[in-house]
Amino acid sequence: MYKRSVVLVIAFIVLLSLVAAAFAVPALRHRGQSSGGKIAVIYVDGVIMGGRGESTLLTQNGGTDNLIRQLHQARDDKDVRAVILRINSPGGSVPATQEVGEEILKLRRTGKIVVTSMGDMAASGGYWLAAVTDKIYANPATLTGSIGVYMPYANWQELYKKIGVYQEKIKSGPHKDILSPERPMTPEERAIIQNMVNDMYEQFVKVVAEGRKMDPAKVRQLADGRIYTGRQAKDLGLVDELGNLYDAIAGTAQLAGIHGKPQIVEYGKTNPWSVLFGANNQLNLEQLLQRQFQGDLPVTAPLAMPVRW
Repeated sequence: MYKRSVVLVIAFIVLLSLVAAAFAVPALRHRGQSSGGKIAVIYVDGVIMGGRGESTLLTQNGGTDNLIRQLHQARDDKDVRAVILRINSPGGSVPATQEVGEEILKLRRTGKIVVTSMGDMAASGGYWLAAVTDKIYANPATLTGSIGVYMPYANWQELYKKIGVYQEKIKSGPHKDILSPERPMTPEERAIIQNMVNDMYEQFVKVVAEGRKMDPAKVRQLADGRIYTGRQAKDLGLVDELGNLYDAIAGTAQLAGIHGKPQIVEYGKTNPWSVLFGANNQLNLEQLLQRQFQGDLPVTAPLAMPVRW
């Protein structure tokens, strides 16, 4: 029995090592010889959320702290001539997306080229980030678009009645508990929230119109929340070229004036052990709710209510 236990432990360690090695192998790092500059690849994976983010075998979100730090690294590296954002994201938090988008614009203002390569999905907030780059590549079957904003809300009043939960609140103003799941939303509150959503929607439309050099009226026609394939998006002017990451690398090198085979450097490669066991032991409320509700179901606390692209 003891020998069998030892064998199982050793086998488990070997398995972990193999999985870790698989995650640790960089596909692109430092490939090619520099002939006048580097191209940095930055990955935007998972739900876009504020903070450091985390990656495990079961969940992944793109923390803006890490993304912004990598953009700064690319900006400060004089040898980096261009950056490719490899986006595989369904969107996420509105302010978090705006933070990263503004840093992308700052990077472009330095004269460095920024190109998007879409993976499986670059929708909603993922498309926001793509829209502020110089050029967008997508696979024909990439899911993109989903231009719009929503704020989830649940009314659990009837459920609370069934389980005998009744709450009373003493509040400083009539709207302090707006979006509370313990009562129906009033018409006035619905109008307040709708105005907020409309304002953020107009911000999204403005970013797409400016980034894609499109008439805002045309953007609004496309921005009803629907998703498009990469091929449809190209036909509609939301994407520039159809191609994979290596096509994006070749096109980026040309835009940046890099002759010959470019040198590729990857920023922010995931630590294999954090992928296995989680990058952080402590998660904030948003991350916990994201795990539980997959980002689509409502949050119960009014102050924690996320607004999402």
